[in-house]
Amino acid sequence: MLKCVSSLCKVSFTDGTQMTHTVSVPASSLYEAAVLGIAEFQKGGLAIAGVGPNTRLRITVEPPSTTHEISVAQLHSWLNTNGRSPREQAKKADLRKLLERG
Repeated sequence: MLKCVSSLCKVSFTDGTQMTHTVSVPASSLYEAAVLGIAEFQKGGLAIAGVGPNTRLRITVEPPSTTHEISVAQLHSWLNTNGRSPREQAKKADLRKLLERG
């Protein structure tokens, strides 16, 4: 798993009207940044219904600036696997709950 160790991560996606939406979240992994980004979009009133399994999330880690791209389907696939350690299992459980609240 790619890491954005204790970094500020910018998460963005482009909607059906070609408008790009971006939020900044502190995260320690690529997938954590993706979940926290989706949660922020939901809090901001952005209709998350427009984000489907094929939506591409761009995650930029700063500094130095590095960008990664994953699909929402990849995110859900990662969330649905067991963690390699009790700590990772707990983190995934917390992240799943965060997405369920939206």
